[in-house]
Amino acid sequence: MRRREFITLFGGAAAVWPLAARAQQPAMPVIGYLSSTSSGPYAPFVAAFQQGLKETGYIEGQNVAIEYRWADGQFDRLSELAADLVRHQVAVIAVGGGGVTALAAKKATLTTPIVFAFGSDPVKLGLVASLNRPGGNITGVSNLAVPLAAKRLGLLCELMPKSAVVGFLLNPGSPNAAFDLPDMEAAAHALGRQLIPMNASDEREIDTAFAAFIQRHVDAVIIQAEPFLFSRRDQLIALAARHALPAMYFQREIAVAGGLISYGTDFKDANRLAGVYVGRILKGAKPADLPVAQSTKFELVINRNTAKALGIEIPPKVLALADEVIE
Repeated sequence: MRRREFITLFGGAAAVWPLAARAQQPAMPVIGYLSSTSSGPYAPFVAAFQQGLKETGYIEGQNVAIEYRWADGQFDRLSELAADLVRHQVAVIAVGGGGVTALAAKKATLTTPIVFAFGSDPVKLGLVASLNRPGGNITGVSNLAVPLAAKRLGLLCELMPKSAVVGFLLNPGSPNAAFDLPDMEAAAHALGRQLIPMNASDEREIDTAFAAFIQRHVDAVIIQAEPFLFSRRDQLIALAARHALPAMYFQREIAVAGGLISYGTDFKDANRLAGVYVGRILKGAKPADLPVAQSTKFELVINRNTAKALGIEIPPKVLALADEVIE
């Protein structure tokens, strides 16, 4: 073979080899991310989820893609959004924004792995057979936000010991409503407080509920641990300030944004753990073999500026319990 012919042949083969190598590389896995909330308020939790993925070796845009679907507080959109992710044949569906989102995902598929991060009891909701042995195609992280309702009422009473009438704002469209109201009623009875529950499933009803609280002369309000109400945190904070009504919330981010006080688990950490679970599933783990994890980081956050605006003197005992005091 002549030297020129050899060089031409070698050069042509070299051009083909990279193409062949690229063709043999596996396709980038795609994660479906489904939430009942809006992307803006949920951004810190998405970042935590991405951090969990990174801990297992996956970085969005480099070796994994994420398809996001946001219901913007409209629960009736969740079924179609979940079905759309299934049609796109995503490798895993990560769900945020409460048990209602996980239920919609489970209804859409019995085969695609699903990983949740929320404060509901997944056994009560019928999502898993048990915490240790989930079974089926779904597992995730429960951050115990819902069972902490009685603890929130107790803390609110310590903050305002003279509060005799307490309002409870809840979303009747939440699957947790059937559990939350009886639990809160029992806690109020045990503490000798009168509970005034009010339902709200849209912005207008939230306004109406706060007006009703004022008419019923409630001393303070507890907000249900629920994704729609979290998505309306700015409205809730503004209404509480307008009516000079102390309110107890369920996530640190709301107290940071101007809410008086919050108590709950570290939801960022729960979403980070969910990201870790998704990464493990992408590496071959089965949801049925991954026990439901429970986030155990609890945070009591007090916004002292809001307390001053409301004329509330925070008892030393409550201040001593606080994990963070916002000045």
